Amino acid sequence: MKKVFFSNLFCMSVGSWILLMALLPAAVVSAQTLTIDSCQSKAFANYPLVKQYGIIEIARKYTIDNINKGYFPQLTLGVKASYQSDVTQIPSSLGNAISQLTHQPFTFPSLSKDQYQAMLDANQLIWDGGVLSAQKKIANQNAEVEHEKLTVDLYGFRDQVNRLFFGTLLFNEQLKQTQILINDLQTNYDKLLAYKDNGLLHQADLDVLRVEQLNAEQHKADLINSRNTFLILLSAVTGMKIDENTILKKPTIDLNQLSDTTNHRPELNLFDAQNKMYQREIGLQVAGTMPRLSLFGQAGYGKPGLNMFTNAFSDFYLGGVKLAWNISSLYSLKNNIIKLELNRKSVDIQKETFLFNNNIVSKQQRNEILNLQQSILNDDEIIGLRHNIKTATEAKVQNGAANVNDLIRDVNAENQARQNKSLHEIQLLTDIYQLKNTVNN
Repeated sequence: MKKVFFSNLFCMSVGSWILLMALLPAAVVSAQTLTIDSCQSKAFANYPLVKQYGIIEIARKYTIDNINKGYFPQLTLGVKASYQSDVTQIPSSLGNAISQLTHQPFTFPSLSKDQYQAMLDANQLIWDGGVLSAQKKIANQNAEVEHEKLTVDLYGFRDQVNRLFFGTLLFNEQLKQTQILINDLQTNYDKLLAYKDNGLLHQADLDVLRVEQLNAEQHKADLINSRNTFLILLSAVTGMKIDENTILKKPTIDLNQLSDTTNHRPELNLFDAQNKMYQREIGLQVAGTMPRLSLFGQAGYGKPGLNMFTNAFSDFYLGGVKLAWNISSLYSLKNNIIKLELNRKSVDIQKETFLFNNNIVSKQQRNEILNLQQSILNDDEIIGLRHNIKTATEAKVQNGAANVNDLIRDVNAENQARQNKSLHEIQLLTDIYQLKNTVNN
């Protein structure tokens, strides 16, 4: 009976281990890994303002559709009823003269003072000098300007995502170094506890070290709270579930790429789009001075009709070709073109100013990156020296040549050196991405 029990227990244990080993890779795989680029793409897709792109395209479509309807026949329906105090009449003497000549009584009919008309006017454009074509170009260009404005607005959102991502990375690194400090303090506490048990140290020495342990634990808790705040904000902007188990991967940077000074900021596309808009408007101004050729037609029913001598309801129609030229539009053409050219030059000045300021910022950022690279090289040497100093102080404490305060000072100094390196490394990544954001490379 016992053999069966222990056999079943062994089988269950083996089965449990197999199940555990099978689930372990899945648990590892399920840990979410995020890069700065994936956060940027998720944040961009999650940002409500992105929906404005679709609205711009829909508005463009309907505007162009309305302009194209300018080529359709333009129809106008009118109905009129009027009463007038007097009407055109032919002198009765003329009728008497005709009667004498024909020896037949003759009188001209008189028109009624009440008149009625219902008319349908049609106008078919043949050539408008290019006005409708210029309007379509302006509509397309206006949509392009709105598109580029939206891109500029969204581009500023990238910097917010960068700050949250690298801020979280910095807290993670600080937590690692703080945990190293806590482990280091615990190791020294265990050693000093043995010395105290052997009568080589007093309880006060242990209490001093214990205070440092508690301070380190409090600092760790503060870092966790701050990191969790950043994780909540990063989750909000990306629309993803991001917590302390999420792995934020440090980006790999090729510093040689930073030598490329080409500027690809979306503001430059906006300036170019605005410049083209003014060129399109100049084209519309020129087209507006051209003659307009069209067919026209009119059909109606009324009293009187086209025959004024028929005082009865009748239908009628007429049609023809019409050429219209607003010559007075030439008066202001030159001034209007000059104004648009000035606006275009103003955009060129804005573009030049933007590039000037952007170039100053990028040079400053490049210099900061070089300084941080040098600082990181110095950090490695400082950490090594601080570690040697701390190790020597630990030996002195054992020999009674140094006290616990000396040990705590050197332990904290080594930790501070490690913290400084972590800060410099994350700051270097932050500055590199700020530079990439400044020139959009």
